[in-house]
Amino acid sequence: MQLISVNLGRATAVDYTDSEGGLTGIGKRPVAGPVRVVAPGPRDTGLGSGLVGDAVCDRRHHGGDHQAVYAYAREDLDLWERELGRELPGGIFGENLTTSGIDLNTARIGDRWQVGTDLVLEVASARIPCRTFQGALGEAGWVRRFTQEARPGAYLRVIEEGSVSPGDPIRIVHRPDHEVTVQLWFRAFTTERALLPLTLAAGEAMEPGARERVRLYVEKYGAGTGAR
Repeated sequence: MQLISVNLGRATAVDYTDSEGGLTGIGKRPVAGPVRVVAPGPRDTGLGSGLVGDAVCDRRHHGGDHQAVYAYAREDLDLWERELGRELPGGIFGENLTTSGIDLNTARIGDRWQVGTDLVLEVASARIPCRTFQGALGEAGWVRRFTQEARPGAYLRVIEEGSVSPGDPIRIVHRPDHEVTVQLWFRAFTTERALLPLTLAAGEAMEPGARERVRLYVEKYGAGTGAR
């Protein structure tokens, strides 16, 4: 398990985003490293991205401590290359870390990884696709297609700060005792809302806003998985 690439983005003006100023940092490119990774603080007032030198422009929906780092697997990029018939280099999905040898879809919310020597990250949630993602990739119907495939990649929070470079090893140092995977979380918050009560098993590892959404759902529909 290792990093294939570390990717940073600059604020760029585009016509396919509704963020303030029409700017996006989704177009990330691999860098040589090392890159410092820190806890960025609150979404609206902090640094945005956990990677120093990386831009997060739409603070309404992205960035902050619970979305400090976005990781996507090279294996899933390879799958999409075959599906789309085009080359997909590291960073093209807006991911900060392109990984190899670790299945991000079956990672559990609350899994902790040591990356390189010092950095410790915790799996926090899954990436929900948006119009900006579709516009950057230039694929019609992409949000729907990406959602149906349910290979979303993982958002991570920073537990211990450190620096990373391409080729750094990834080691799982903690795995919680529940079955709330990135893929289950994603399906619950997108296409299968009846799964939402199951995500509560992740406990404090699930960010407060998501827990509140689940609480309201359970209040309305109950804790079973039959309601929509």
